[in-house]
This record gives sequence, structure tokens and C-alpha cells, in this order.
Amino acid sequence: MSDYQQVQLEFTINTSPKVLYYRLSTPSGLSEWFADDVNIKGDTYTFIWDGSEEQAELVAKKENVFIKYKWLDEDKEDTFLEFRISVHELTGDVALMVTDFVEKDEVEEGIELWTSQVDGLKHSLGL
Repeated sequence: MSDYQQVQLEFTINTSPKVLYYRLSTPSGLSEWFADDVNIKGDTYTFIWDGSEEQAELVAKKENVFIKYKWLDEDKEDTFLEFRISVHELTGDVALMVTDFVEKDEVEEGIELWTSQVDGLKHSLGL
């Protein structure tokens, strides 16, 4: 894991936590914005991008609040991907917090990729 750095990003997304959680937790929701295709077998998710694939195990979730996947690739030992949804008490704004691990020498590219991915998520939500 020493080759990876944890990044935490926050995005405001004007939709309900329930709608957002569906896009973060189901194969059909994830394939709308995160990967070209997503297959699930038990608690193992297979994410497919341009013919390559990565597997992750669903390790924790709370409906409409968060979902956490642990990457199964040996090179990514101890890394995970977590989506957390929060609602601001006063404004009602919905925020998506993404925690991921990127290669230490590619932090800027990782942030740009997540910004692009979340733009795709917003587009899939009609925002």
C-alpha cells in the first residue's frame, strides 16, 4: 500500500440520498457512471473498464448513508473505495464524499478522474 495515497473528495449533488445510494450500490447504478459494466456475485463486485476488470468486496454499508468496497487486487492490499452521503442540517444540501486510494505520483490525475466520474454521475441523474 505504500505506493498509494488516500484521497478524500466532497461533491455537492442535488438529489435525494435514496436516489444517490442506488447509483453507488447497485450494478446497474454503478454502470451508469462509474464503470462500463458491473457484475456482482455474492459480495464480490467486478468492475469492467475498456476490457480490463478489477474486483472489490462489499465490506460495509448503511442504506442511504454509505457503502464501502475493499479492492481485492494484491497490489492494492489495504485499499478501499468508500462513498458516504451526508445531508447538511440547515440547507438540506446533499454531499457525496469519496474516499479512494491513488498512486502517490498520480494524485492530481486521480482527483481529475474523480471529478470527471462525478460529473458523469450528475449527468446520469439529469443534473
